[in-house]
Amino acid sequence: MSRVIKGQTVSFGASHADVRHEEKGAIVVGDDGRILWAGSAANLPAAHSTHPVDDHGDMLIMPGLIDAHIHFPQYRMLAAPGKDLLDWLARFTFPEESQYADRPYAASAAETFLDRLASHGTTSALAFCSVHKPCAEALFAAAHRRNMALVTGKTMMDRNAIPTVQDTPETGARESEELYRAWHGKGRLRYAVTPRFAVTSSEAQLKLSGELLASLDGALMQTHLSESPGEIALVKQLFPQAVDYTDVYDRFGLLGPRSFFAHGIHLSDRECQRLSESGSTVVHCPTSNTFLGSGLMRLTHLRKEGRPVGIGVATDVGGGTSYSMLATLGETYKVQMLAGYKPTAFELFHLATRGNAERLGLADVGSLETTKFADLIVLDPAATPVLASRQEVSKSLEDVLFSLAILGDDRAVRATYIAGKKVHERLPVTP
Repeated sequence: MSRVIKGQTVSFGASHADVRHEEKGAIVVGDDGRILWAGSAANLPAAHSTHPVDDHGDMLIMPGLIDAHIHFPQYRMLAAPGKDLLDWLARFTFPEESQYADRPYAASAAETFLDRLASHGTTSALAFCSVHKPCAEALFAAAHRRNMALVTGKTMMDRNAIPTVQDTPETGARESEELYRAWHGKGRLRYAVTPRFAVTSSEAQLKLSGELLASLDGALMQTHLSESPGEIALVKQLFPQAVDYTDVYDRFGLLGPRSFFAHGIHLSDRECQRLSESGSTVVHCPTSNTFLGSGLMRLTHLRKEGRPVGIGVATDVGGGTSYSMLATLGETYKVQMLAGYKPTAFELFHLATRGNAERLGLADVGSLETTKFADLIVLDPAATPVLASRQEVSKSLEDVLFSLAILGDDRAVRATYIAGKKVHERLPVTP
């Protein structure tokens, strides 16, 4: 049923400088879950005046937050300690992911995982699954039931891991194509070719991954790149003929506008040049990078004039320490401050909404424009006593958004809508 959602609306145009703000705003959602109209509540067309209304008062209504890199099978693993990335993978990640060969286990976990995203205000994601086909099937099916714009794929890795999380180049490619045929374009779902990273994929598997990316129309590609010094050194040993880490993927046709590389912390100028030329995206995962001690990714380095690299932002759960994109934006701010750059709140929220949507090719989300799906979040700037006190000194929308990035978490997410349907609601806490 069509409805009107009222509140203080905030979204962005093509850049973070183009802020679209209505203090008393309204959004009309049609029967198909798309936005029919958005603007000042005072100008609500008469044709919509009899629709049911969700009135959120002075709370912020924004496009849903988009997570550009998250691991579904690691949903339980937050705060699992490791000496570094490779130790963390061996001790915790691979044993945890081995359970996802079990179809009922994966199906149950998928519901919990998507519930958790909704409760944190995340309405779309680019997600890793495990190496097991039932894992990807379970996540696709759960997301489809929720009419969610989700991109995911079966992880491929054929070496340097325990046997229960390995496939072969041939089985990995065959099952990936089967999953693509079954799920890509079904509802709001899309497929991502998913070689985990160069350490766990042989040349044969990377070659087949590149061939899949070229042959599967509209599919994305996700992997990891230049996350930690130890990983980079191991890749150099495994691929001695490659110029550098990025060149490993480049040799197999894995760079391009549909390719997403998580982390990108230790990239050389040459690597940034190739990533820029190819239209590839590097996804910043700040809570993971600090937790695992991988390093500080510098936005200014990736954005250098003459070779700017496309950038996304993500939680990287379970290496990341929070499902909250709000907390992720706060950590992005801190990491960039340490690296000598001070992002604005508008820049941060643009990255997590329209920015991530445009990089991922999710044309139907990311803003409050008509014909887009009404994937929305309602943020309460006074959700906690600390936030409420902070708003007493806020002087602008920038101040309010900045406080939500630094102090906010799932408690600030009052409601989440997917295609106009409320899928999460947090009742206010009575003092």
